[in-house]
Amino acid sequence: MMEILITSKKLNLPDWWVCAGFVRTKIWDVLHDFSQRTPLPDVDVVYYDPTNTNESYEKELEKKLKLYRSDIPWSVKNQGRMHVINNNPPYSSSLDAISKFPETVTALGVTLDANDNLILIAPCGIHDVINMEVNPTPYFMETKERMVIYEERIRKKNWQSIWDKIKV
Repeated sequence: MMEILITSKKLNLPDWWVCAGFVRTKIWDVLHDFSQRTPLPDVDVVYYDPTNTNESYEKELEKKLKLYRSDIPWSVKNQGRMHVINNNPPYSSSLDAISKFPETVTALGVTLDANDNLILIAPCGIHDVINMEVNPTPYFMETKERMVIYEERIRKKNWQSIWDKIKV
């Protein structure tokens, strides 16, 4: 995980985080005593730069990351533009965007500071992920439309088939 973070840091992006399943999966694997890490469908690198919202730039960043580590399924998204995709008001930061992820257990991110110290961001706290309780974020609980998206996501993800101790 540190190698992925160090590689991500090389991009020198503003307000960057490796988030979502990258963090949640590691925690749940440890809590389930798995000897091997559950494979990730992608490694989400998010950053916040409202001055360059061109999606093609994100693809360039993914290509750069693949030059360092071609074995990682990189996904880079600028939270300075993702509000448009998610039909939300503009986000003010990566923290703001992460707080609006569907599940509390996914609303997590890690980054490295200037001295390569690990920093965790958890706008909805860590209670749910540590206690393996899957719940919608407060933002998703605000409307029926978002709750439909949350419920469909939970059904599709089917996390209980991998981690049998989690509670949805």
